[in-house]
Amino acid sequence: MNRLTRWGVLAAGTALSLVAAHGRWEVAGAAWVYLILLLRFSRTSRALPAMGGIALATMVATTFWLYESGLPVLSPVLMLSLVMALASVVPYLLDRLIAVRLPGPWATLVFPAGVVGVEYALASVSPVGNILSSLAATQHDNLPLLQLVSVTGGYGVSFLIAWFAAVCNHVWQDGFAWRRVSPFGAVLALVIVGGSMRLALAAPAGETVRVAGVSPVRSVLETSNRVLNGYPTPERLAHAEPALVRQAFTPVNDSLLAATEREANAGAEIVVWPEAGGAAREADRQRLIDQIAAIAVRTGSYVNAGLIVITGAPPYMRNETVLVDPAGQARWTYEKAHPVPGMDPFDPGDGRVPTADTPFGRLSNVICFDADFPALMRQADDVDLMLVPSNDWYGFGATHTEKAAIRAVENGYSLIRQASNGLSAVFDPQGRMLTSADYFATRQQTMTVYVPVTGSPTLYARVGDVFAWLCLGAMAVLAVVAIRAKGSTGPTSGKRSD
Repeated sequence: MNRLTRWGVLAAGTALSLVAAHGRWEVAGAAWVYLILLLRFSRTSRALPAMGGIALATMVATTFWLYESGLPVLSPVLMLSLVMALASVVPYLLDRLIAVRLPGPWATLVFPAGVVGVEYALASVSPVGNILSSLAATQHDNLPLLQLVSVTGGYGVSFLIAWFAAVCNHVWQDGFAWRRVSPFGAVLALVIVGGSMRLALAAPAGETVRVAGVSPVRSVLETSNRVLNGYPTPERLAHAEPALVRQAFTPVNDSLLAATEREANAGAEIVVWPEAGGAAREADRQRLIDQIAAIAVRTGSYVNAGLIVITGAPPYMRNETVLVDPAGQARWTYEKAHPVPGMDPFDPGDGRVPTADTPFGRLSNVICFDADFPALMRQADDVDLMLVPSNDWYGFGATHTEKAAIRAVENGYSLIRQASNGLSAVFDPQGRMLTSADYFATRQQTMTVYVPVTGSPTLYARVGDVFAWLCLGAMAVLAVVAIRAKGSTGPTSGKRSD
């Protein structure tokens, strides 16, 4: 392959990667193709140009993802994203160093194991979880394939996509032979058939509960936001005239309270507010909780209220949820464990995911960005319904909600994501979207749905990230085998050119 062709392959792979990320202009099939091209470029180029080209391609794709998601491109988020993008070079480097010295199908396992290793590392240590690094998110609506995550977590789907790229490159380099593709083909067929059978034979059945998600009337919220625009920081809002703050907050709270009572009287037994749906100064917080409790008692419903509380000490703001039961008691108060870096001006909570046993199964709760951290979402045991109050923005709301489908399948619970300024949706334990409501397409965003009250226990919820650790272990074994392998340490004939 000559230089012009190689760089053409890189350009094509980069172009496809722009729509392969899970973003507004996503093309799910592109995720299966762009890795083939980038891996081919890596294998046919010298080491430094190869790694530099891959890093550049990933940085371009990451910057484009920020743009299509409505995030400011020139921001600290970009710097963090670019640093994370450099980690994506690792699987290609491992492929160059190890795969070339392994026989046949074994060589194709190096790249996918490396991809999973990087995804797991980023999800474990990054302040943005796996929101930028999960290939599995691109397949959120491929339900037969998505059932694999109930065993492996999202890492299993990422492994298959990357394995496909390695197999295609093996065939591209050495020609088609059944022994080169049959292991991958057999595993993929097993996953699709098994996933289809799980969808058909193990679908949630039995008792359901009526759940409603409510947000404030848009015009009311917009009026409140105009009043608050003169107080752009929590500190300034904390020191504003209390009467003015109440004037801004009260109509929004009243809108939510009215919607809650309306839906509960219509039969909703669980009502979910969005993240930061209601708001109060610390001195007024209990009065708002008492109002919620009065509705819960009158209607016999559970109300999970997302609240912003303005405090008198730094950081002057708290982001929390309160679950009020039909007896008017607060069953939990939970603070957001993972504030969005550079965007959320408050301290994180303790990360202890709450649970509450109810006649409608075991409920649990996290807030918005928390759902991008698989380990946190796996923390609560035997949960049937996971409530995820959220608050997004135009351009990102739909994709952020779609990512949550993976958490539902991983852990085997129904997931209710009520998201103001975005797409609200409910997923069953197998990832089916049961209903949705677009904040920007309605005067008042409301969704109602009957949700299974019993979850579907999964292997992943029990064993956690064992599959990711197996990939890391397999990488270590393959590296040892490659080091001990006899023969040339360089590329095979025709693999790279100058």
